[in-house]
Amino acid sequence: MLFGISTPLVQRAGVDVGPFSTAALLYSGAALVGAMSRRSAKREAKLKRSDLPRVTLMALFGAAIGPAALAWGLQHTSGTSASLMLTTEAVFTALLARLFYGETMDRRVWAAMLMLTAGGMTLVLDSGTSGSSRLLGLLAVLAATAAWGVDNTLSRALAERDPSQVVLGKSVLGAAATAALAVAAGEPAPSWGAAAALLAIGASGYGLSLRLYLLAQRAFGAARTGSVFAFAPFIGAALAIALGDRSLSWGMAAGGALMLAGVALHLAESHGHEHEHETLEHEHAHTHEDGHHDHVHDPMPVGAHSHLHGHEPMRHAHPHVPDAHHTHRH
Repeated sequence: MLFGISTPLVQRAGVDVGPFSTAALLYSGAALVGAMSRRSAKREAKLKRSDLPRVTLMALFGAAIGPAALAWGLQHTSGTSASLMLTTEAVFTALLARLFYGETMDRRVWAAMLMLTAGGMTLVLDSGTSGSSRLLGLLAVLAATAAWGVDNTLSRALAERDPSQVVLGKSVLGAAATAALAVAAGEPAPSWGAAAALLAIGASGYGLSLRLYLLAQRAFGAARTGSVFAFAPFIGAALAIALGDRSLSWGMAAGGALMLAGVALHLAESHGHEHEHETLEHEHAHTHEDGHHDHVHDPMPVGAHSHLHGHEPMRHAHPHVPDAHHTHRH
C-alpha cells in the first residue's frame, strides 16, 4: 500500500522537479527510515564488508536507474497507466529469481506471468494510440520496473541481514549518485515544498516499504514477494483516479484486468513435497517455533533473535516457499 500510493503522489509533487533530483530526494527520505529503525546485533544479522558490492549494485538499479526512470515517465504519461505498468515488476522479479535462485515456477505461475505480460503489452498498445510522448513515458516506467526487478533479485541474498541496514546502505549510495547526476545535468533546485513532500513520500513509500519488502522476501522468497507487491499498482491507479486522473480507457481497463488476474493466480499457488535439508550454518533472525530451528539455548530466548547457528541434515514433507531454508532444486 505504501509504495502503491507513492506513485501518483510522486507525479504531483515532482511536477517541476528533475528526475535525478526526484530520485535523490525519495531515497534521502528512505535513508532516514533506515537510520532510525536499525536493530541490535542480538536481534538482526548485520551487513558485512563482503556485502558492499551487492548493495552498490542494488543502489545503482534500485535507487538510481529505477526511480529516475519512473520520475521521467510520470512527467510524460498518466498516473493511472504508469501505476498499472508497475505490475510488470513482478514478471522481471519472478523470471530473475527463477534464473539465479532456482525458485520453483509451476504451470500456474507461468500462466500468471503470461497474464501480467499480456496486461503490460495492452497498456503499451493503448498508450501508443494516445501519442508518442505518452508511449515513451510508459516505456520509461517499464524500464524502471526492469531495474527494480534486478534490484529485487540482488536483495534476495541480503534478506537475512538487518533490513534497516540494507535500506540505509542502498539509499545513501543511491541518493548520493542521483544528487551528483542532478548537479551534472543542471537540474534546477526544487522548491522547499516539493523537497519536503518528496522526502516524506520517500520515507514511507520507499524506505519503510523497502524494509517491509525485505522482511517478506525473508519469509517466502523473491518471486512470491513480487506477486504480493504487484497489488501496489492497483492501489496507485485507484488513488490517481481519485485525485482527478481521467485518462482511464477501455484498453487500460483490459490491461489492468489481465494483470489483476495474473497476480491472483500467482498468489493461489501452493507448493509442497518431500524434500531434504543439507547441513547448513548461517546467521539470521529466527524463532524456535518454525520446525527448522531446534538448537538449544540456556536460557532459551523469547521471540526473534539472531546468531550464528547450524542445521543438521533432515528430510521431511510440508508446504513450503523458497526461503533461506528451502533453496533446493526442482
